[in-house]
Amino acid sequence: MKQLFCLFLLLISFNLGAQNKPHTWESKIDAEVWNAASQKTTFEYFVLLKDQANTNYAKQLSTKNAKANYVFNTLENKANETQGELLQLIVQHQGAYRPYCIVNGIWIKGTQALMEALAKRNEVQLIAPNPAIRNELPNRPDWPAPATMRNPKASEWGIGKIRADLLWNHNIKGAGVVIGGQDTGYEWIHPALRSQYRGDTLDHNYHWHDAIHAQISMDSINSCGFDVKYPCDDATHGTHTMGTMIGDDGAGNEIGVAPEATWIGCRNMENGWGTPATYIECFEWFLAPTDTNNLNPNPAMAPHVIANSWGCPTVEGCNPSNFHIMQIAVENLKNAGVFIVVSAGNDGWSGCHSINSPAAIYEASFSVGATDILDTLANFSSRGHVTSDGSLRLKPNVVAPGVNVRSSIPGGGYAAYSGTSMAGPHVAGAVALLINAKPSLAGNVDSLETLLEMTADSVYTYRDDTCGTTPQTVFPNNMVGYGRINLYKALEIIRPDLMVGTTKLFTHQVQIYPNPVAKTLYLQTANPMGKCTVTITTALGQVVRHFDTYFSTILEMDLGNLSSGVYVVTIENKQEKVVGKLVKD
Repeated sequence: MKQLFCLFLLLISFNLGAQNKPHTWESKIDAEVWNAASQKTTFEYFVLLKDQANTNYAKQLSTKNAKANYVFNTLENKANETQGELLQLIVQHQGAYRPYCIVNGIWIKGTQALMEALAKRNEVQLIAPNPAIRNELPNRPDWPAPATMRNPKASEWGIGKIRADLLWNHNIKGAGVVIGGQDTGYEWIHPALRSQYRGDTLDHNYHWHDAIHAQISMDSINSCGFDVKYPCDDATHGTHTMGTMIGDDGAGNEIGVAPEATWIGCRNMENGWGTPATYIECFEWFLAPTDTNNLNPNPAMAPHVIANSWGCPTVEGCNPSNFHIMQIAVENLKNAGVFIVVSAGNDGWSGCHSINSPAAIYEASFSVGATDILDTLANFSSRGHVTSDGSLRLKPNVVAPGVNVRSSIPGGGYAAYSGTSMAGPHVAGAVALLINAKPSLAGNVDSLETLLEMTADSVYTYRDDTCGTTPQTVFPNNMVGYGRINLYKALEIIRPDLMVGTTKLFTHQVQIYPNPVAKTLYLQTANPMGKCTVTITTALGQVVRHFDTYFSTILEMDLGNLSSGVYVVTIENKQEKVVGKLVKD
């Protein structure tokens, strides 16, 4: 069976100016690749094919398995149909190569002659470099030592802050859900991680993949090696993030949001150094995990949710001319029913628009900022809106605990780190709990995203700064998105049967349909909200509808003259506020 490298890493770097020049084979080649050709006999580059698969039909399928199978087969078939002659040409020139299909293209190490021959082919759209990226991994904050800050046999503060512990009281701890992580690797034998590892039987097939095949940087100290057949972490970061998702040693270190979920992992960095290729290779593996020989891909083994606590900033090789390449990969994986959590980044010190790089900038990514124990936005947490790709997209989606988060580190120990890298794993664990609570949500990524957003608690920066035209008192905004996630509010919506005899935090569920809408929109609720205010705003906070009404069970609105785009619907009375997303065709 064909080896799975279905996700082409193509963070393609090409000159936008070349698009305005007469189309020649030379214009397909990025300037950095030409520069490499002038300095080396053989060098790495990526070939992006013009013909890319369309997987949007998967959105119409009802189950996660059906979506995963359709997307994987569609992508693999497209690659098989279009890459054959190019692969023959590479072999003739004695080049090394690795084919991909989620982004239809090929990684190559070869000569200038091969590069030029490929650029002259009609199938080829772009030839791009693969820059090495140094991620700034979080450090411990200058706070007291973790051992003095917690009570033994107690869960960590972030778990209570997002109300995960209240779901635990209903025996909802993530059972039956698979979480994936791509990071610096994982110490799978750590006491807080081992029993939750899907490969705990010492069979690492379909549970682990190493995307580090050779040295990425001369500055990197790699204690794991290359193509490792079992989980290994050479930088502590991955082990810490996984602990926040699922960690529990059974002896009082309740560090994970979903301690009964299982995990699988992919190493995408060599001691903090990654490349677009290593990142997307892991995306590819999560689409259809393989055995440890990278053979026999099986989309049925894909995770429900993955956490990505890394970035690819403009200064390190990812730029507006190539952002769309990784975007294709993320969108295809989401179409396959995988919830993609991405940490927003730690550049908040630079102010607004600091969410500026893949994969946090994408609409298909669920981007997460960081808050502290007082529900204040962390100074380092990156903010929107997204200007780096010209989208003006509102980000982050939500925020979660990310300051002084205690979790596992290699060697069997524990430490507290700060960063949005710590916040994202809280959300990945939250998704696992929601799927455990209502299994029909598996693969329904849009529903899960909306659920987390509409039930988030309002949090503030307690500063005068805002980003864009949306003030920090209006949600969503470009500082904290919809707010800090609250799992108990979400549980009230999806499992009202569990709320009998309990104090409800969230009393109304409002259906917004059809969504997307062309003309007539309906808002429906089972429990009358009474006198309320309805507001519809753009993603940037501009009010396009605002009126007072009496909401009994159904409201009808004519949106025929509303421009196409993404909007936020807010229904508010004296007791509560309900927020939802709306797409206008």
